[in-house]
Amino acid sequence: MSDRVKIVLEFPVRSSAPMLYNFLSTPSGLAEWFCDDVNSRGDKFTFIWGDSEEVAFLVRKKQSQFIQYKWDYDESDEKFSFEFRIEIDELTGDGLLLVTDHVEPEEEQEMRLLWQSQINTLLRTIGS
Repeated sequence: MSDRVKIVLEFPVRSSAPMLYNFLSTPSGLAEWFCDDVNSRGDKFTFIWGDSEEVAFLVRKKQSQFIQYKWDYDESDEKFSFEFRIEIDELTGDGLLLVTDHVEPEEEQEMRLLWQSQINTLLRTIGS
């Protein structure tokens, strides 16, 4: 396996942290924007796109702040495959969603575009 590249994308959001966190951490929230459907049992999340399924495990989370997932096929030394992190400026109330992913170098541009598309769908869904 080649060395993977860490990418971090930032998206301004106009949403409360608890509401946004719900869309990033629950099967019903994720199914609104990330994939067609999600099943979960404990820390195991099965993401469904049409006839395709991918399994990820919840690695770590902190309510309304961040959540990390690791794909079951990810054999890298990285602690997580992808992470959603919410930052809210206490003075202005402005929000920022940070998406961190670890990707193969040859897939970096494609994954950046995919995340931009996915997060744009999320932002439309939450009215941000």
